[in-house]
Amino acid sequence: MSSKAPKKDSPPATARHAADHHDLIRVQGARVNNLKDISVELPKRRLTVFTGVSGSGKSSLVFGTIAAESQRLINETYSAFVQGFMPTLARPEVDVLDGLTTAIIVDQERMGGDPRSTVGTATDANAMLRILFSRLGKPHISSPSAFAFNVPSVKATGAITVERGTAKTVKQTFSRTGGMCPRCEGRGAVTDFDLAAFYDDSKSLNEGALTIPGFSMEGWYGRIFNGCGFFDPDKPIRKFTKKELDALLHKEPTKIKIDGINLTYQGLIPQVQKSFLAKDVEAMQPHIRAFVERAVTFTTCPECEGTRLSEAARSSRIKKLNIAEACAMQISDLAAWVRGLNEASVAPLLAKLGHTLDSFVEIGLGYLSLDRPSGTLSGGEAQRVKMIRHLGSSLTDVTYVFDEPTIGLHPHDIQRMNELLLRLRDKGNTVLVVEHKPEAIAIADHVVDLGPGAGAAGGMVCFEGSVEALRASGTLTGRHLDDRAALKKKVRQSTGALPIRGAKAHNLRNVDVDIPLGVLVVVTGVAGSGKSSLVHGSIPAGAGVVSVDQGAIRGSRRSNPATYTGLLDPIRNAFAKANGVKPALFSANSEGACPTCNGAGVIYTDLAMMAGVATVCEECEGKRFHASVLDHRFGGRDISEVLAMPVTEAAAFFGAGAARVPAAHAILERLADVGLGYLSLGQPLTTLSGGERQRLKLATHMAEKGGVYVLDEPTTGLHLADVEQLLGLLDRLVDAGKSVIVIEHHQAVMAHADWLIDLGPGAGHEGGRVVFEGTPADLVAKRSTLTGQHLAAYVRP
Repeated sequence: MSSKAPKKDSPPATARHAADHHDLIRVQGARVNNLKDISVELPKRRLTVFTGVSGSGKSSLVFGTIAAESQRLINETYSAFVQGFMPTLARPEVDVLDGLTTAIIVDQERMGGDPRSTVGTATDANAMLRILFSRLGKPHISSPSAFAFNVPSVKATGAITVERGTAKTVKQTFSRTGGMCPRCEGRGAVTDFDLAAFYDDSKSLNEGALTIPGFSMEGWYGRIFNGCGFFDPDKPIRKFTKKELDALLHKEPTKIKIDGINLTYQGLIPQVQKSFLAKDVEAMQPHIRAFVERAVTFTTCPECEGTRLSEAARSSRIKKLNIAEACAMQISDLAAWVRGLNEASVAPLLAKLGHTLDSFVEIGLGYLSLDRPSGTLSGGEAQRVKMIRHLGSSLTDVTYVFDEPTIGLHPHDIQRMNELLLRLRDKGNTVLVVEHKPEAIAIADHVVDLGPGAGAAGGMVCFEGSVEALRASGTLTGRHLDDRAALKKKVRQSTGALPIRGAKAHNLRNVDVDIPLGVLVVVTGVAGSGKSSLVHGSIPAGAGVVSVDQGAIRGSRRSNPATYTGLLDPIRNAFAKANGVKPALFSANSEGACPTCNGAGVIYTDLAMMAGVATVCEECEGKRFHASVLDHRFGGRDISEVLAMPVTEAAAFFGAGAARVPAAHAILERLADVGLGYLSLGQPLTTLSGGERQRLKLATHMAEKGGVYVLDEPTTGLHLADVEQLLGLLDRLVDAGKSVIVIEHHQAVMAHADWLIDLGPGAGHEGGRVVFEGTPADLVAKRSTLTGQHLAAYVRP
């Protein structure tokens, strides 16, 4: 019997490495804000888009849960000493968060509004230019700080004692050359005051000469002015001597004693600068904002001509160009200038600077200049500026988190943004995007749709899967994904025109245009074509314009829709009148506040470098008011129950019956009109999304008496299904006799316009011209501009 050779065993299948099992980010039991105990699994190294109506919980899941926990865990790897200097983050309300990687957040928060913050300082491009000029500039001035408009020149002489071994006192002289213009202190503008708005010089102080809001002779100011001894408060101001007038207006803080009390006297101008000008204009009460706009003018600094830099810094040049002229150049031109510098001694610096400037061009911001104040950037521009430092990064396996990266982008530019997102993904990163635009949703590998509604009606996962499956899912997003607008069959006729002549702001090329009144006008064009410069910078003053921009709302966790809109005042007065008590009792920031938590509703315990703990106040059970205040009722409700109501319920409550308050009902109707019916009156402003904050602003401005409304991208943060409601609101404004001018990229809004003004043809110095004026139907028929081509492709045939 012949024996066969034993059969060899086939090699075992390669077992999967343990590390390869962690290819998902798992979220279980998320309850941040309105999330209802949801669980999702997100694939790593893929592009996941989160969709859903505004307020459905997208930001709560992506930013408030996933990104927040990633940042918190990274912060915990640092020493306690370092953590003490970092923001403390509490753990999000979630049962399990598994598979997290380092999160890099690129949000649409506006960059700092500090007047010394520019595009160059925010991206390190200025820092590299300063080094370049300190090395190559002729004549040589000093170190890089000599070219920094944030650094003042300093000289000092004195004795210094160092206690080491045998203590020794030595005389030291210190000097530092900075680049700050001494006249404007690096702001580029100087402040002039119209003293006629400060006081009536025919009256004395005691006769009420002061016309500054809050400066009354009946309170502490009266005691200080009467007791300071620097001037006679009973003498008319026009009869003051030069010394007395200087003391009234300019005197630096000086300690004085009146009736045995230590007080500080300060001149009116330093007081106004400290009290009013240090605040954001948007955060001011209307009467204070009106005073500031009337009394204060900002003019270009005559010494530095707005460059912010000292004369010495402007004298040093490279190839006939000084640093101020370099920063004023369009970035695409500056990049070409840098490439033309061939200096081996600074080759690495030139390569890095060139790459940074090329990244601006690549991301569609080549039309900016480095000296552009960062506070003037739109939300979309600010987000793309933040992207620049990540484009050339060698990091992989990072989670990039984007909040509507297509904001402010023309349909022509969205394709470029999509390519950047895909490139980040293809390097092996996880990309999470909160988005509403169908063009951006289309490139997703995975979609998570939240809803079904907003606020309390949202917070659930309606769909998870591919884009194709979303289309067939029947969810609100799926049904509207392929929406197309129809051109209006009949457009309104204008009732007049707002003429703009010779507009030259920023990149505008001596533009003459008549903006029709009494109709819906949409201003379009690629990003950087000059739309905002035309509308915000060139409309003549006194045209009765109410402007609603994308600027952030300033507010603490005590601020809410009721306080921001002025709704709380008529409600407090109604409660006070019905119960025969003071209105201040019904304010959680005043006399009615719970004494234990001071009206916050929670008690914060600071744990130094660890996350502070917030516990619900046991005294008021989170209601924020003193128990005795809650005994006072109006229409059967106490004040805490009213603040817990959603807008729609409150509108019905204050609109009829015993609880009718017309002033409150009018504000609530406006809030419902802009699509915020689901918000509760007492919800902290800090929890609102970007789109919600802009619509809250719009509701507030709708009460103003202007005849022309200017809206800057009102579709920001709006779901596809909500755009229709916005168009209805715009129609109601026009039908009520208002003129509405909208800066917008959304094709549905363009198609709905009565008149289109298209700027271009490109961005920066390639734009700044009106390339089309007419009806949407004419633009679609001609297809003569980029906007016309995209609108023609979008509208229903």
